[in-house]
Amino acid sequence: MPRFFCPAPLLDGQSLALPASAARHVQVLRLQPGQAITLFNGEGGEWDATITRMGRSDVDVSLGAHHATEREPARAVHLALGMPANERMDWLVEKAAELGVASLQPLHTAHSVLRLAGERATKKQAHWQSVAVAACEQCGGNRVPAVQPVADLAGWLKGLPDIDAAQPVLRCLLSLAEGTQALGEALAAARADTPVLFLSGPEGGLSPQEDALARASGFLPVTLGPRVLRAETAALAALVQAASGG
Repeated sequence: MPRFFCPAPLLDGQSLALPASAARHVQVLRLQPGQAITLFNGEGGEWDATITRMGRSDVDVSLGAHHATEREPARAVHLALGMPANERMDWLVEKAAELGVASLQPLHTAHSVLRLAGERATKKQAHWQSVAVAACEQCGGNRVPAVQPVADLAGWLKGLPDIDAAQPVLRCLLSLAEGTQALGEALAAARADTPVLFLSGPEGGLSPQEDALARASGFLPVTLGPRVLRAETAALAALVQAASGG
């Protein structure tokens, strides 16, 4: 059944007009009044819905029952990453959303090829957010990961909150340095529901200065194994391992 993201308060029995993006999608799929669809608003669960009217550019629906269905990992996993170049960032956002990432933080680093600022950065953030929405519509996820505004690594690290023992977050730095702890060991040492924040570099990795700054900010260097993975592959491999319980 087609699924659509509708970021608005939803109630059983409610009639409403779909947001423009969802309405366009319905039009492209050539759905008709009387056909059943599924809506979700990112706040948990999903709703049965029926198309009641098709306009030239607008679509009305009637909501049915709410289903408290969750398909998210037990552990919240956040990715902060030096943006890979070309279309690889689009692919990374799509696959991370399919795998249940909680949020994504695009970063400028010393070795970043992709550089964004001003209106271009804002447009890219909006584009990546729409990629995440489409991925959730396709895969059945009911909570859309937030794609944060593009930031510089040093400033982002400086703005991180102090580590709170009452609400811990495991900060992990993906590293190729010798003697680095295996990610599985780091995950096993934490509670199964402890959120994880991964920091991963772009092509070429983080600079030595950035690596030192991350460690000083509470990031534990971890390794995924002996192979050298592409930047986008490493981030997704870490996400899968953490989301699956280590």
